Amino acid sequence: MFRHALFAIAPIAVAAATPCTIANPLPPDASYRPLPTQPLESVKAEDEAQKPGVMQRQQALLQERYDLSNRPLPGVMMSGGRNPVQGGVRVRLPQGVSWDSLASMSPDEIKQKGLLPAGFMPLPHVKQAVGGQVIPQRQIDEIHRQEGRDLKRFDVDFDLPAHLTPEFPPPIFLTTHPELGDVSRGQLLTIKNHYAMMVGFLTPVQLEGLRLLLTPFPQEEFNQTEDRKVAEQSLGISCLDCHSNFNTNAAFHLSPDIRPQASRFRLDTVSLRGVFNQQIHGSKRSLRSVEDFTEFEQRTAYFNGDQISAQRKGVHLPNRADQVAMMAQMQNIIDFPPAPKLDPTGRLDPAKATQQELEGEKLFLAKGRCAECHPPATSFLDNNMHDLKLERFYEIGHTANGLATLPDGPIKTFTLRGIKDTPPYLHDGRLLTLADTVEFFNFVLGVKLTQEEKEALVAYMLTL
Repeated sequence: MFRHALFAIAPIAVAAATPCTIANPLPPDASYRPLPTQPLESVKAEDEAQKPGVMQRQQALLQERYDLSNRPLPGVMMSGGRNPVQGGVRVRLPQGVSWDSLASMSPDEIKQKGLLPAGFMPLPHVKQAVGGQVIPQRQIDEIHRQEGRDLKRFDVDFDLPAHLTPEFPPPIFLTTHPELGDVSRGQLLTIKNHYAMMVGFLTPVQLEGLRLLLTPFPQEEFNQTEDRKVAEQSLGISCLDCHSNFNTNAAFHLSPDIRPQASRFRLDTVSLRGVFNQQIHGSKRSLRSVEDFTEFEQRTAYFNGDQISAQRKGVHLPNRADQVAMMAQMQNIIDFPPAPKLDPTGRLDPAKATQQELEGEKLFLAKGRCAECHPPATSFLDNNMHDLKLERFYEIGHTANGLATLPDGPIKTFTLRGIKDTPPYLHDGRLLTLADTVEFFNFVLGVKLTQEEKEALVAYMLTL
């Protein structure tokens, strides 16, 4: 419901056809990332000079689309108890339009009048074509403190304020030791501390898998070659640099395996909680096991989807029967946070839930149509692909930051368990709060919820 990818970002210009039967050949970067044409120091100096303008441009887009203020829900905290959950609809409406009036219009009318809120459109990035991970400052600071690795890019910084991202560090819950509660004890797992933190809780196989998940390997922007985007030569980046404590820190990746470069879309880091119950992995690739996903990430995505580029950096080809299996075993014991108001089948316990939460559950199961893709009995996901066809509401070719939007087609369903811990929402983080997601799906599915019903639905999702 909340992390479906709906668009790819594509350049407006395309290769024009010649009188011959085939189009002109595309440039080399249509399939492969071109090598730098200047020395690293020249690239760095140019990027650093442009960085203030890059960030100003990105912030202007965010401010135009969203209310970025710090407005937490009273008394509602994330599972670790460190960060409050943000409330309220943050997507800005077009002038003279209300959410109710918008919901009453047909897709054709919204399209003709250009009334689709910009915050419902794909969230592009100024550095779309450059690619690679963009990591929040809190993660950068802690990794530098513990390991001495510097993940700070000289060309771009993370763009959302910290209060609109998950708590840091997030708690860790194990399916194998539910009695222990949060085993992180408020610390961020790193290659430096993981053994002391987790020995005694994990088997030798799981400990080895954890070590590999925390081991940095060369990656396109974080490496020792001339195309990196960090100032100093680097050992690279690890899986858990983005999936902090197996949750997410809201780091986003400018999708590495899309060509041409400008066709990439922003890809929000998802939580690895409950991955044991999921059968589709990757944003579009439909990898069917966590082993497949782990191996794919190590072999290709870490190197911007170009295995040839990987060879220059020091490719890591994990052994399927040994290393990959161990990494998968570790990922498969990461549990969802406790949800004390849910029974074992995923339904609310009437003795524990409020009347508003119970009303929200009814809406979730019926009028809101949420359970069609997020059935409670299966960890609130259906392990299927769905296409919401948002292009019904806008003219294809709409541009933002110089990039044109195109329909993206079917994308997988994500679990809603622990959803309050994983803002922002949708595949590219375009929806900042749960209230935003309710407005989005009320609009896209045409279910016409009242304001009371929207608030009840949010209250219910906070229990998951």
